[in-house]
Amino acid sequence: MSTISKQNRTIVQQLTGMPTSDGAGVKLTRIIGTAQLDMLDPFLMLDCFESDDADDYVAGFPTHPHRGFETVTYLLNGRMRHKDNAGNEGVIEPGGVQWMTAGKGILHSEMPEQAEGLLKGFQLWVNLPAKAKMSEPKYQEFLPESTPLERHDNGTEIRVIAGTTNQGTVGPVINLHTYPIYMDVSLPAKATFEQAIVSEHNAFIYVIDGEVSVQESADSNQSPVGTTIQAKNLAVLSKGDNLSVTSHVDGSRFLLIAGQPLNEPVARMGPFVMNTQTEIRQAVADFHNGKFGQPA
Repeated sequence: MSTISKQNRTIVQQLTGMPTSDGAGVKLTRIIGTAQLDMLDPFLMLDCFESDDADDYVAGFPTHPHRGFETVTYLLNGRMRHKDNAGNEGVIEPGGVQWMTAGKGILHSEMPEQAEGLLKGFQLWVNLPAKAKMSEPKYQEFLPESTPLERHDNGTEIRVIAGTTNQGTVGPVINLHTYPIYMDVSLPAKATFEQAIVSEHNAFIYVIDGEVSVQESADSNQSPVGTTIQAKNLAVLSKGDNLSVTSHVDGSRFLLIAGQPLNEPVARMGPFVMNTQTEIRQAVADFHNGKFGQPA
């Protein structure tokens, strides 16, 4: 009987990100959206914010506009209250996620619900195809108890926000534009995580804690080889239908994010992401004319 061999993904680029600030001076590290990695279609930006000094984050992200893409806010520590000009409001908690489709335009804010303690999390920007850029804004928001936590006998834990694990755990986010995977994986020492990924989708790993190695061979009899990814590093992965990651002696935690590239022109200006500069100019005019968040 013939078997179909898996093509393991390998590392094609590593980077550490760039310290910066956003909102009302919130200190963060920009990992995608820099000179090192401008974008990884369909992912436009990835920020990590992390501080136990309230002066670094308490001013938050006051009301600001978005058009033409999606923002994904995922918290590891702390609480973040969001509001928009369409009357939506809620609190994001550790293990919870807000997947906001800005569509044709929304004004919203994200403000910490605390003045002390650690605030840590990520914001990912995901592009929308041209056909959906002027859609009605909407939210997919899930409390921690609604983002499944898959547990393995060896201590592995996988928080599933989007996509389906090899064991069949399904994340709550539905996205028929980019069919994303978004998983928060914690591995004990020297444990291995395997995940099928659509071969042509773009994918990356961001290591939160510890170190991992990406196994280049799908042969289970071989020892893990490949490049080590250290904490606070992002690794862009090659094409392939399988990912095999092994943690080092101290265990590890990392994000696995993947999605279908849109292969469309991208025109950007701050919080507006469209396909042409003409559409960007229209977005600016609509914002100044108070058309964001208003009914059609």
